[in-house]
Amino acid sequence: MRIVKILHTLVLIASIGLIVLISWDSFHNISFLASQQYMNIQFWICMFFIFDIVVEFFIYPRKWHYVLTHIFFLLVSIPYINIIAYYGIELNPEMQYLIRFVPMIRAGYVLALVLGVLFSNKISGLFATYLGLLIATVYFASLMFFIEEHYINPGVSTYWSALWWAFMDVTTVGCNINCITPTGKVLGVILAAEGLILFPVFTVYITNSLSQRSVRDAAEDRRKAAIKAKKEAARQDSKA
Repeated sequence: MRIVKILHTLVLIASIGLIVLISWDSFHNISFLASQQYMNIQFWICMFFIFDIVVEFFIYPRKWHYVLTHIFFLLVSIPYINIIAYYGIELNPEMQYLIRFVPMIRAGYVLALVLGVLFSNKISGLFATYLGLLIATVYFASLMFFIEEHYINPGVSTYWSALWWAFMDVTTVGCNINCITPTGKVLGVILAAEGLILFPVFTVYITNSLSQRSVRDAAEDRRKAAIKAKKEAARQDSKA
């Protein structure tokens, strides 16, 4: 429906804005709890995410199916950091940073879905969606790893070191940068697991692409053979 497409477009714009905002604060070491502007922006973006889910719920004909398939996205759309600040709940800075990244799960998922929609072929769309999720995971993981370890880990002197660590970890090759914090170790396991999932998806994509190309080539050969046969038949008729 048109209203759903409009909402999805606005969710995409809000997701990009949230990613840019969090990245800017993280790179410039800005305390988001001290920035009322950031807190307000994230709150309203999360509220819009929830509004989008509620509207789709009333439009979707199979209510329970929609609830079961979207309950996770509702949970990650809740503005936890605003709730924590409002009630004055005490958390260590590292945990606050990690909670701040929760809405970015939905943001990354939306970006991945948009990539998948761009392809008419289902296999290509699935591959693009997974690749988008993989890129988003690597970026968010590198950002969290940088925030967690750049003060205590001598191997993480810049963000690019964290990005290199995340990239090498997702390829399952490994990196010479060792994780020190529990968060870094958990991120390492998640990246390695997602990297292992990529191989069968990539294999299916390549196999499907080669199969479709073979079918197209065979159809083209048959078409050329038919044209050649018609020309030969016409030549024989003209001689007769």
